[in-house]
Amino acid sequence: MFHFKKAALVTLFSLATALPAAALDRRVTIINNTGYTIVNFFGSNTGTSSWEEDILGNDVLPSGNSVVINFDDASGYCMFDFLAIFDDGEQLIKERVNVCEISTFTYN
Repeated sequence: MFHFKKAALVTLFSLATALPAAALDRRVTIINNTGYTIVNFFGSNTGTSSWEEDILGNDVLPSGNSVVINFDDASGYCMFDFLAIFDDGEQLIKERVNVCEISTFTYN
């Protein structure tokens, strides 16, 4: 019986320490205060070689507006690179954004 209780306590401790990392909120409000419309927005795991798909899809993000994006891709990964493409053709890249530690990201 003692070994069962000890094993149960070890399992509980392991779960208690692992769940907080997995349960981190990866939703980030992207705010556009640039004066230009963001026509494409990409967020990919830092270190990947592709930007994946345009998160905005057919939508755009006009200046003065915001959008909430959930970066939880079930990988548990927190570091993302952002690419915003504006209606004037300018592109802004921000590398190594920790989406587990921030709740807003503003383009000025």
